[in-house]
Amino acid sequence: MTQDGTYQLIVKGQGKTGDASTVTDYSVNFQVYNKPMISDMFNYPNPFTSSTAFVFTITGTQVPQNIRIQILTVTGKIVKEITKDELGPLHIGRNITDYKWDGTDSYGQKLANGVYIYRVITNQDGKNWIILR
Repeated sequence: MTQDGTYQLIVKGQGKTGDASTVTDYSVNFQVYNKPMISDMFNYPNPFTSSTAFVFTITGTQVPQNIRIQILTVTGKIVKEITKDELGPLHIGRNITDYKWDGTDSYGQKLANGVYIYRVITNQDGKNWIILR
C-alpha cells in the first residue's frame, strides 16, 4: 500500500467443520497517508488538575528525528520545553506520550491556573514544521 487512500482489510474465518454456521467475516476500513505530517493533536485531559498527556498522529514513512513540544503563556513566553527523549517512544500512527505535563515550568515551579498554548516543532524531510494549539 504505497498510495494514499482508503483501504479495507477483510479477514475470513471458518471453524474446523467448515459448515456455514462457523464462517465469520471481519472487516476494517483504514486510511493511508504517506505525506509526513503531525495531525490530530490535543492534550488529555483538558482541562487538567494534576497532569496531562499529549496525543497526536504521525504520518509518513519514518518518525521525525527531532521533535519537541513547547508550552507558552498567552503572551508567547516559553515556560516549558519537552524533548523527544522525554516524550517516550513514538511511532507512525496515533501516539499518546509517556510524558505527562504537571503544570510546572522549566524550573519545576507551579504555573498559575489559566490558559496555556503549546506547539510541536519538528524537522521532517529537511523542513522545519511548527504546529500550534
